[in-house]
Amino acid sequence: MKRYKPKDVEPKWQDIWDATGVYTTNLQSSKPKYVAMSMFNYPSGNLHIGHAMNFTISDVKARFKRQQGFESYHPVGWDSFGLPAENRAIKVGKSPQESMAELIPEYRKAYKAMGWSNDWEKEIASHLPEYYKWTQWIFAQMHRSGLAYQDSRMQWWCELDNSVLANEQVIDGRCWRHDGPDDPLVQKKEVKQWFFKITDYADELLESIDGLDWTDSVKLAQKNWIGRSVGAEITFKITDSEQSLSVFTTRPDTLYGVTFMVMAPEHELVRSIFTEDQSAAVQAYIVATQKKSELERQTEKTKTGVFTGAYAINPINGEKIPIWIADYVLAGYGTGAIMAVPAHDERDEEFAVMANLPIIQVVDDNNALINSAGFDGQNANEAREAIVGQLVTTDQAISKINYKMRDWSVSRQRYWGAPIPIIHCAKCGPVLVPDTELPVILPELDDFKPTGDGRSALARAKDWLAVECPECGGPAERETDTLDTYICSSWYMYRYLDPRNQAEIFDKAIVQKWEPIDFYNGGDHATAHLLYARFIGHFFKNIGLVDEPEPFKQFLFNGKVTAADGTMFSKSKGNGIDPLEIINQGYGADALRMFLMFAAPLDTWAKWDPQGVPATYRFISRIWNLVQEYVATEPAPASSDQAKELLRVTHQMIKKVTEDIEGNRYNTAISAGMSAINELYKLKVQALGRNDAWQQALEAVVACMAPFAPHASEELWFDLGHHSSVHVDTWPKFEAKYLVQDTIKIAVQVNGKLRGQIEIAANETEENVIATAQSNERVRAHTEGHDILNTIYIPGKIVNIVAR
Repeated sequence: MKRYKPKDVEPKWQDIWDATGVYTTNLQSSKPKYVAMSMFNYPSGNLHIGHAMNFTISDVKARFKRQQGFESYHPVGWDSFGLPAENRAIKVGKSPQESMAELIPEYRKAYKAMGWSNDWEKEIASHLPEYYKWTQWIFAQMHRSGLAYQDSRMQWWCELDNSVLANEQVIDGRCWRHDGPDDPLVQKKEVKQWFFKITDYADELLESIDGLDWTDSVKLAQKNWIGRSVGAEITFKITDSEQSLSVFTTRPDTLYGVTFMVMAPEHELVRSIFTEDQSAAVQAYIVATQKKSELERQTEKTKTGVFTGAYAINPINGEKIPIWIADYVLAGYGTGAIMAVPAHDERDEEFAVMANLPIIQVVDDNNALINSAGFDGQNANEAREAIVGQLVTTDQAISKINYKMRDWSVSRQRYWGAPIPIIHCAKCGPVLVPDTELPVILPELDDFKPTGDGRSALARAKDWLAVECPECGGPAERETDTLDTYICSSWYMYRYLDPRNQAEIFDKAIVQKWEPIDFYNGGDHATAHLLYARFIGHFFKNIGLVDEPEPFKQFLFNGKVTAADGTMFSKSKGNGIDPLEIINQGYGADALRMFLMFAAPLDTWAKWDPQGVPATYRFISRIWNLVQEYVATEPAPASSDQAKELLRVTHQMIKKVTEDIEGNRYNTAISAGMSAINELYKLKVQALGRNDAWQQALEAVVACMAPFAPHASEELWFDLGHHSSVHVDTWPKFEAKYLVQDTIKIAVQVNGKLRGQIEIAANETEENVIATAQSNERVRAHTEGHDILNTIYIPGKIVNIVAR
């Protein structure tokens, strides 16, 4: 009997798949389309177990749909610009270009070893000019649409990377690429940056979230990041000054409870309003605040602050209220100042207690106003409108919607990225590079490390830097910042659909046929990436490139794989799992794939179990051995009863596996396959012969397990007599009629204790069921000589006889 040897089977089929192009997608196909993909990988090291998890999830879905008759596309590409790749190149002492040329072929080998059904003819890489030409084109379109602009702002700065960070790239006060407990906190630094006006799309992005078939936590994160607040901007005049202080509040009904104002220490008005006697204290506090991260400022339990010596006038009652500065108020949110209502805000209350400031309750437990003059007794919700309305008439308030989200900082002071297509001219200012001159090629540099002065290494590329202004022809210089890699990944899903087009970003007809992406999954950085990709999708819709503004129909936020004790795998701990090492140990990719998909629900974290892969290897071996036994037998008909049972087992499995893969319940789909194999081994004991019943049962098992174990399934499919791939148009059709049983088994209890079991016709009457139960020999042993007081029958399940 042929033995299961993954080391022989898997390379064999990988070569055949490459040669036959079984996974090459026909984008012009008349079949129904399906695209399943994972967030593409940034090559900076070796394939790790997280990659194995992520890409197997989408591969299973792509294979499943391909078997169901869809033109299924499982694309592949590389997020090859950006800091991970640049830092890796610095570490190994090679240029990023050389580093990518070495790394990507190794990743290709690893992807193929995992058995992923990628369409390699359409492979993309974001660092290639044929790709980043269109990344630059997107910047140009944003600029022409008034959505790209340059401004000097306080930005997050990572000292390790010598580059700015977008708000979304700061995790718990640290750079998203250096977020370990020993890594330094990020700091604020004034830097001239390019921005995309994503805030112009805030409402559009927010309103479409509820209709997305995404993991709920991801949808909530999107809403929270946009952070829409409906309220009013209220103006407080500063005493003895021509200046005024504006604050945004969602609770104008609490204006009568304002007892002080608080400004962020970095607020632009602070240095112009503090009094002489408070000057030293204010300036010392400003310096102290600059040494703290925003995370520290927001999480510190003890409130601190300094009185500026200035006062403001409450516009609703004319009360004079002190103005303080405190680090719990942030310049980047709202107006950078707040009206403090200590009776109804926990942080304000803590500050008031610390500074011995008044606390006045203005809303009672019934949500009615108190201590609020003529508004007393009004419902707080109604009073909000009335108070704002009154202040609007005196130009002291405007209704306003505020957003937590800020414009997207898209420029980085690093070398390895797409050059921003801008030329700076002393006469004309920033000028777009004409589209006919795109791409602006990134020059190869011997020294590509950051300059340390806030500019990228491109500032040293003098020959590249000096150009003529496209408008006036005068001397000018290229922009030295490069585009954040999030720009590269914000539109790549569209390029997968037309990867070789150099005449336009993509053929609209092809994209409109294939959009949206049907299934998308990933883990880290999902909030920022998805927000940016959605923004680009909505922008493309508005300029007529796509029909669907939302690029991803379904998104699954999948869990990570952790060590057995629940701790994270890490290079420093040396506890990482190398997928290729597992494969080469003899277990093969199929067993690894199946374990990862079986270990836990996809949206939860899975613990690595050293016995997990050996267990799934044994399961695949059981399928293998059963098929080998079958093909070695002589033709022999199955009995009528066995044929019926084979159909029941098979179709029960087909139903469960189909529903569970569709619903992203991969672990229970595999479990259904395991249960079916157990049943088939029991039936094998009765008889195993070459006949249609056994052929159909084994074909169904092989086909249903093919998305998880593609290599072994392909080999077994051919062993069962087929001459074309199991991975195309082979999904078995579930037929409910085969689950209908002629007879069923019913448990019989006497006084609540199991005393026997009867087999009856599935449609038997209650009267006959009870009679059969009472006549059962084992049951009679416990009822003879007793009075039967009652008999309870739960149809199809149990009979309970109550006797005395």
